[in-house]
Amino acid sequence: MAVLNIAKGLFEEAKRYIPGGVNSPVRSFKAVGGYPVFVKKAFGSKFYGECGGEFIDYCLSWGALILGHAYPKVVDSLEKAIKKGTSFGAPTILETELAKLIAEAVSSIEQVRLTNSGTEAVMSAIRLARAYTGKNKIIKFEGSYHGHADYLLVKSGSGQATLGIPNTKGVPRDFTKHTIVLPFNDIKRLEAAVKKHQKDLAATIVEPVEANYGVVLPKQGFLEGLRTIADKYNIVLIFDEVITGFRLSYAGAQGYFNVTPDLTCLGKIIGGGLPIGAFGGKSEIMRLLAPLGDVYQAGTLSGNPIAVTAGITTLKELKRMNPYKALEEKTQELCGSIRLSAQKYGIKVRVEHIASMFSLTSDLFKKLYHGLLKEGVYFSPSEFESNFLSAVHTEDDIENTLQAVDRVFKNMRR
Repeated sequence: MAVLNIAKGLFEEAKRYIPGGVNSPVRSFKAVGGYPVFVKKAFGSKFYGECGGEFIDYCLSWGALILGHAYPKVVDSLEKAIKKGTSFGAPTILETELAKLIAEAVSSIEQVRLTNSGTEAVMSAIRLARAYTGKNKIIKFEGSYHGHADYLLVKSGSGQATLGIPNTKGVPRDFTKHTIVLPFNDIKRLEAAVKKHQKDLAATIVEPVEANYGVVLPKQGFLEGLRTIADKYNIVLIFDEVITGFRLSYAGAQGYFNVTPDLTCLGKIIGGGLPIGAFGGKSEIMRLLAPLGDVYQAGTLSGNPIAVTAGITTLKELKRMNPYKALEEKTQELCGSIRLSAQKYGIKVRVEHIASMFSLTSDLFKKLYHGLLKEGVYFSPSEFESNFLSAVHTEDDIENTLQAVDRVFKNMRR
């Protein structure tokens, strides 16, 4: 009871000064009820709450921390970088180094521009695609979240799905009139829409794996179909790899599925846990950006030396470690065993996974979530959000999680 009262007190205090007590809606626990866990510190695969308690973390800053919390080499590099200054508003060689690492890893990217968030990256990529084609309309897919730009908050999954918000207030209809929303994985509907709107259609944007409506995998041939249709009708294909970039493989989802987009949006992992975004692609498209061209895009903190340092260290470590096979095997082990445990106790749970990301959906999700929280297992506080493994999750973490899952399912059956 004392812990609960402390949590309530922290949240009520936050709500006095921050709308809803949080700076991003899903953190509020509105979808699962109760009071959010306030984090005090974190190391490796675990974090520690202000109210006490150790939690095995599968949210990992919504997928950004593929090396886990406070990874020693990242922390060491940040300690050195921060002593040299926190922001310059002028070029640094660090920006070039991170851009080079990204271009070497992702073959479709010849040039890249850094931003402060994934939302900014997507906004800029769409602006660039419109300028390149001289057209206005874009196609997106139901359940895909591409950030909180006005014209993209249409059937976008993520916090909107979690909180039951179908679109959002505050966005004039005129802002979304050029956004066409189609079912994910329906290539026939896509081609029909492209034929209908091709005279004013600039781009199709897609999460190669939808990660904000649960984990939704592309059907065989869907991504390839997007590429074929884009080529056939001369539209720009944009992959939003803010989540999947450097997550499914070192080359991202496009490397995993061997499908090449024209533009790619990145975020999360490329900042090593610090705020960052990026978009890149063919030089013939990227050279339209100011100062070379007339497409304006800017940011005071874009290419921030601290965020870029964390990103460089993270990507170098991923390249050195190549943890992707091991991560996928651990994720398969975790998800397969969760399914078996659910079957044993007659609990209906849907588990989807790919590489090192997974989701759980269930009519009993709230009960499952809080049961696991009491056991010291922290999943993303919404069944519509993805969960992730890091390179530092151990076999003991997996075993302890599975034992906790089994106990929770057993109690749920009663």
